[in-house]
Amino acid sequence: MSFMFNPTDYADPKAVNYIDDSDIQLELARFGNAETAAAILASGAKTIGIDGYTTASFTVLCDQLKAAAAEMGITVAFFDIRRIFRSPESITEEILENNLPSDREKDPVLLYGKLFEGEYEDLMVRQMLDELKDKIQNHNSEEVLIVYGHGALCSTLIDIYQYRTWIDIIPLRAILNVKAGQYKNIGWVDGTEWNFKQAARRCYFVDFELAMRSRMRIFRQYNLDSYIAGSNSDNMTLITVALMKQIFTRGLEYPLRCRPVYLEGVWGGYYVKRLRNLPESMKNCAWVFDMIPMEVSTVFIINGMEFEFPFYALVQAEGEKLMGKASVEYFGNYFPVRFNYDDTFHSNGNMSIQCHPVREYVRRENGEFDRQDESYYVVMADQGAKTYLGFNDGVEISDFVDAVKESERNKTPVDYEKYINAVDSRPGVQVMIPAGTIHASGRNQLILEIGSLTVGSYTYKMYDYLRLDLDGNPRPLHTYHGERVLQPGRTTSWINENVVQKPRIVRSGPDWKEYIVGEHDLLYFSLRNVRFTDSYKDDTAGRFHVLTLVDGEQVTVRSLRDPSRYYVQNYLDIIVVPADMGPYEVVNMYEGTTVAIHKTLLKQGFESEPKD
Repeated sequence: MSFMFNPTDYADPKAVNYIDDSDIQLELARFGNAETAAAILASGAKTIGIDGYTTASFTVLCDQLKAAAAEMGITVAFFDIRRIFRSPESITEEILENNLPSDREKDPVLLYGKLFEGEYEDLMVRQMLDELKDKIQNHNSEEVLIVYGHGALCSTLIDIYQYRTWIDIIPLRAILNVKAGQYKNIGWVDGTEWNFKQAARRCYFVDFELAMRSRMRIFRQYNLDSYIAGSNSDNMTLITVALMKQIFTRGLEYPLRCRPVYLEGVWGGYYVKRLRNLPESMKNCAWVFDMIPMEVSTVFIINGMEFEFPFYALVQAEGEKLMGKASVEYFGNYFPVRFNYDDTFHSNGNMSIQCHPVREYVRRENGEFDRQDESYYVVMADQGAKTYLGFNDGVEISDFVDAVKESERNKTPVDYEKYINAVDSRPGVQVMIPAGTIHASGRNQLILEIGSLTVGSYTYKMYDYLRLDLDGNPRPLHTYHGERVLQPGRTTSWINENVVQKPRIVRSGPDWKEYIVGEHDLLYFSLRNVRFTDSYKDDTAGRFHVLTLVDGEQVTVRSLRDPSRYYVQNYLDIIVVPADMGPYEVVNMYEGTTVAIHKTLLKQGFESEPKD
């Protein structure tokens, strides 16, 4: 999960998926905190383990369990798993030494770090963990023993409980909980001055990583008795694991859309804000995390009942159905491509001049899976819009680096156009941005950004026009890291020959044409346009497709095996066609008009690319 410093607390009501309720046991759902607690205790289990995602409201649920137990005449005993953790001082010392360095020359505002590699058990006192295991295994009292907290379902304990449940939190709610001061990081030392941005940094590199790893281990085998949707701590929903599996299985028989996250920014524009009727309270909309897998949620509505899951819950539980076997074998349980909109339409300036890390660098420095590639597809552009990409021919990287470092020291402006190549932006232009390429989206356009799976804040801002952030502070630059990942030779000539390509037809039919608009050996995904008037047919053939309606009003995307499995897609909606869907059809709902679908899929032969 990447940093969301300024997310808007807004649940897009249109970003939902309606699915058929046949053979789905909705009676296995319990709505409300009292009903959730009663269902757990009604299991009859004498040992119960309750774990959950970062910021899960264990206290709220435990209070409700106490009340339910009293009403049901049940005696309960609670054990907070933190009691067997090492001291906060010990945990924090390890984290600061290994994961959160404090070198302000490299990282002026302490934004970066290295992903924690262990699991919750690595933070526990082993002897105390063994004693707790014995306590649970040998529990023979009529009293119900409830062990709760992050790590309660660790590998050592999970299989010995009589009942196991997981409280899940959607990513947006998790970061809003942190921002509201409702969560203190694992190992937080009491009395330490609390700072949201540093808490968010620690969450990304430690807390979220631990929770994601635990959820992956548990969900991959559905190793639970129930699942609790806990984002609204005042109104939790419990579903049995059988119902959870039914919802996931049915949901992946449909094309699906995720619920986006909307964020303000200093260069934010107004195109998406108007298009999607975002709250008037938003100053602007800079980013739309429309389908950034670790940031978004998925909402299923079944017979009027709403169930919201982190999108990654689906990825981790049903990876092969969603992504395809080859994708899972190569990328593990990661969704390998991310999608967002960058909106500078009628804004006050460009995005920062920036670059992203190459494979070796991000692995060594941050412990991430792989490099950070990107691409820009111009959806809408107004007067004078440009996309900045690569250096001008003849420019020495060292001259540019010297200029931006001088600007950083003395707050003097840089004539960035002297150094940075520009491409005129017009709707339909696709540019690819392999890791290490200098780039920026210019003012007055809406960009569909498509990138590789590394989604942390590894945006090395090299120049930002001396702007202040939304809090009135100078925006930090990252010239130390940027200088070390910039790739030589990425100048105008190379850019025009390699990553700004003319569309070429790859398939066609009576009423449609499919173009490759971006494909290169340096990127593992293929970028396409399909243009048609009435309809076109396609086949996932074991690889997920991601479709964006970039020109046109509305289409219906439906399975050809079962046309009742469909999604009605509106302009700029981004939907995933699961790998298991196979043959499908896209139908234009506005007769006589021409539409364009932007299509992304993993490149043929991607799995042969060396991992090292």
